[in-house]
Amino acid sequence: MASFSWVNQDDTPLKIKTFLAQQGVSHRMFSIIKRGGGAVEINGQQVRTVDEIQPGEKVIITLPPEQSNDIVEISHLPLDVLYEDENWLIVNKPAGITSVPGKADRSTTMVNRVKGYLQASGSTDLVPHVVTRLDRFTSGVALLAKHRFAHGLLDKQLQTHAVDKRYFAVVDGILPDDHGIIEGPIGRMDGDFIRREVREDGRESTTEYWVEHRFENMTLVRVRLHTGRTHQIRVHFSHIGFPLVGDEIYGGPMDRGISRQALHAYALTFYDPFAQMDRKTTCALPEDMVDLLDGYQVTL
Repeated sequence: MASFSWVNQDDTPLKIKTFLAQQGVSHRMFSIIKRGGGAVEINGQQVRTVDEIQPGEKVIITLPPEQSNDIVEISHLPLDVLYEDENWLIVNKPAGITSVPGKADRSTTMVNRVKGYLQASGSTDLVPHVVTRLDRFTSGVALLAKHRFAHGLLDKQLQTHAVDKRYFAVVDGILPDDHGIIEGPIGRMDGDFIRREVREDGRESTTEYWVEHRFENMTLVRVRLHTGRTHQIRVHFSHIGFPLVGDEIYGGPMDRGISRQALHAYALTFYDPFAQMDRKTTCALPEDMVDLLDGYQVTL
């Protein structure tokens, strides 16, 4: 079972439920602790959430292990781990691999591989929680939580777009401005389950970019997502007339030597509530994008 602890640094006593809520323990998490055989303790004694924690006392919560879902198969195919601790797993997802099981693939996805990796490392929690998901043909940094409590603590950051996600993208044509912000609500195309478009009834979306280098017929840009809509970068650049190279479904050219959208998540920064610090992870450009740029080197 996983355990987590906090000390009451305040000068006054607080109800345990109030104190733990301040640390991010949700009502749902309290229910899981109660129903699943977990515990809330102070000084080694189990307490109720209506009891009080005194100044200087430490409260410890113990969560029951998550039961493995047999529907999600275990895969022992390779996994490129960029960072790992007891709460987080950050991986470099190659292009061509889907993030979660679905119709296209139910056995070799990133989640299947992470489940196999956790099993091999002796973890009792075998339910990977995907925090940041990448499109199948987008490569780069992907964040997973090793347990539901870690995932729950990041919910607010995800809702407020406080998780900082940076990408390299190669677009068709020469972008004239060194810096720009693309704004336009994104929604699903009528009658299409895959493609999105900028449309009045879509969800508010903001993409910021900086030109890294201009080539003869394409531009390398750094991109920051201020919102997290499906296909956002691809849709926004196509909308302004500069689709991503290799992005067939959004009008990108397919004759440049790369067979997928030239999009790579190169950096991810989030606030780690357990370590109480910002945590940043970077990932170098993959070989196919380096080849597309004729060996051009970027600084992460």
